[in-house]
Amino acid sequence: MNEVPIYINEPILSYAIHTKERTEIKAALKNLKSKEMLLPMIIHGKEVFTDTHKRISPPHEHAHILGHFCEGNGSHVSEAIAAALHAKNSWMSKTLAERAAVFLKAADLIATTYRAELNAATMLCQSKNVYQAEIDAACELIDFLRLNVSFANQIETIQPHSPQGVSNKMIYRPLEGFIFALTPFNFTAIAGNLPCAPALMGNTVVWKPAYAQIYSAHLLMKILMEAGLPNGVINLIYTDGPITGDIIFQHRQFAGLHFTGSTQVFKNLSCTIYQNIDIYQNFPRIVGETGGKDFILAHADCNIQALSVAIVRGSFEYQGQKCSAASRAFIPRSIWNEVKEKITSMTKEIKIGSVEDFSNFVNAVIDEKSFDKIVSYIEHAKSDSETEIIAGGTYNKSVGYFIDPTIIVTSNPNYKSLKEEIFGPVLTIYVYDDSEWKQVLHLIDSSTNYALTGSIFANKSSIIEEVKKALYYSAGNFYINDKPTGAVVNQQPFGGTRLSGTNDKAGSILNLLRWVSPLVIKENHAPPEDFTYDFMK
Repeated sequence: MNEVPIYINEPILSYAIHTKERTEIKAALKNLKSKEMLLPMIIHGKEVFTDTHKRISPPHEHAHILGHFCEGNGSHVSEAIAAALHAKNSWMSKTLAERAAVFLKAADLIATTYRAELNAATMLCQSKNVYQAEIDAACELIDFLRLNVSFANQIETIQPHSPQGVSNKMIYRPLEGFIFALTPFNFTAIAGNLPCAPALMGNTVVWKPAYAQIYSAHLLMKILMEAGLPNGVINLIYTDGPITGDIIFQHRQFAGLHFTGSTQVFKNLSCTIYQNIDIYQNFPRIVGETGGKDFILAHADCNIQALSVAIVRGSFEYQGQKCSAASRAFIPRSIWNEVKEKITSMTKEIKIGSVEDFSNFVNAVIDEKSFDKIVSYIEHAKSDSETEIIAGGTYNKSVGYFIDPTIIVTSNPNYKSLKEEIFGPVLTIYVYDDSEWKQVLHLIDSSTNYALTGSIFANKSSIIEEVKKALYYSAGNFYINDKPTGAVVNQQPFGGTRLSGTNDKAGSILNLLRWVSPLVIKENHAPPEDFTYDFMK
């Protein structure tokens, strides 16, 4: 591939009043809400309808019906695998430039023709406000598609040394077999990147999105096909998880799993793969980004206003349903009263409701199961003598799955909600004595098994360096004087370790390297014609 343009991150539109994009997104929301769609699976480029229809409703307005999707069964999983394998030879034989052209075209379509519709679908089905949808479904997805092309081009330039008389070449083959992409509800960009990144490198894919994200996933698949994606390269199925896994993970040509979701599900899938290792023709690649119990640590000498804004934004944007969201904070007692006043004041100003009202900062959590889980943590805190709820603590699911941003303060450094992932708009704060600084560093590192994101607020560089050393393995993405969310492709490649995943850094060259199986070819231009060596003479 020659002279690939250097891509920059897609600019974020403001959606301020009287802007063109605001008018367009309002119209797109109205259009999507005015009709009910029946969404088929797409296998080998063909729409596949079934008699089992599952309802799609906005989490913030669950009485409204956006449409239905056609749920598949085991036969559709097998068809998708067969389609991926059938398309493999033709797709992998194309040059990187030819494959890249499809994804660059898709990025252009999202940036222009489909920007409003894809954002609107994400807003309605995943209950994201317009800004959260813009940075996700538009900008981050465009960045993945464009910048992955740059990363792939960089990979092809990594070649071995060729001494005089010898030509050495590294060929970056796709993996042998098919890839299974299992994608989450919370980010349309991640749902798009997980099948597209392996496909760019010549792999073919079976893609199963979370049921709660199918509305935007189906549109994204249509965009990819319009961009020229050949039949069978990516196959979109809506099938039950256990049924899907039983077929995928017992197939000899299963080559890799690209996953974002819960830690427990990833552990279960990994166990299944390892137990079936004798079935496979190769050792499958397992790439996963899972949960987090992400922290904000404040030092007594810090910018209290910036800290307070980071706490509110980092904890409550997109209802805390980001694996990077701040869900635990550690604040020194000497500044606590001021921090408390600021964050409670900001939280009281937050409006919660439908995504169609742009004045709402917080919308609904994704579904009733999630709602009930989050509420159980709030109710537990209400009845515990070791905790105090200083903001929120209220909720209502009569119209939508709304939970008010909730701040719990605990006197127990090992309290339940300081350790367990909640995945909702709930922040737990531990106020520590300033003299306990070193103990708090140890507490943050040792009290959970997650290591995804974290941040430190401090003014002194010596303190920051101390924290970086003490929490060296406590996060895969570490932020200084900033909230622990908002990673940008090619700026902060994303991923964590411990129980937060395999840390293969989506949004970087590292992730794409996981989807290739290098072949080294040596050509000797002057092969020896005598079997003896000089030392023998």
